[in-house]
Amino acid sequence: MIASENARNILNFLLFQAGWFACVLYPGLAGAGIVLVFLVVHFALVSQHRVTELQFVGLGTVAGSVLDGIWFRTGILDDGTGGEVLLTPPWLVAIWAIFMTTLSHSLNWISKKTWLPFVLAPLAGPFAYWSASQVGAVQLPQLVPSLIALGLGWLIIFPLLLFARKSLYPELAR
Repeated sequence: MIASENARNILNFLLFQAGWFACVLYPGLAGAGIVLVFLVVHFALVSQHRVTELQFVGLGTVAGSVLDGIWFRTGILDDGTGGEVLLTPPWLVAIWAIFMTTLSHSLNWISKKTWLPFVLAPLAGPFAYWSASQVGAVQLPQLVPSLIALGLGWLIIFPLLLFARKSLYPELAR
C-alpha cells in the first residue's frame, strides 16, 4: 500500500482515467478486463479499507449499472447495434466500478461541500457519456433529451452514492 495520501489519490485518478479510456476505446470485454486489472492495482496500492471499499464499489456499480440499463431500455442511450440491450454492457459496468473507487479517494473533495455534487454531477456525468459517444462507444439517439435525462439521473445518483458512503461506510468518508 502507498503511504502518501496524495500519491494514492494521483494513482487513483490515473487508474480511473486510464480505465475510462480503455473502456470507451475498446467497448466490450477487453476494456472491462483492463479495468479489472486496474481495480486489483487500486485495491493493492490505494485502498486502506479494502473490504469496506469493495462493498461500497459493489453497491455503486450495481446502482449505476441499473441506471445505465434503464437508460438503454428507454432509448436515452443506444449501443448502435440496432438490437435491444437487455443488460448493461460489461464495459459500462467496469466504468462504474472504477469510478466508484474515486469517491473515496481522488474525487473525495467533492463531498466536502454539500452543494458541490448537485452542481458538478449533472454536468460531468452527461459530459462523460457525450465524450464516449464521440468515439463511438455509445450513442445518444436524441442529443438534447438524452443529455437532460443523463443530467437528471446524475443529479440524483451521485449525491445518493455520496450519502450512502457517508452513512453505510463512514470509514471511507474522511
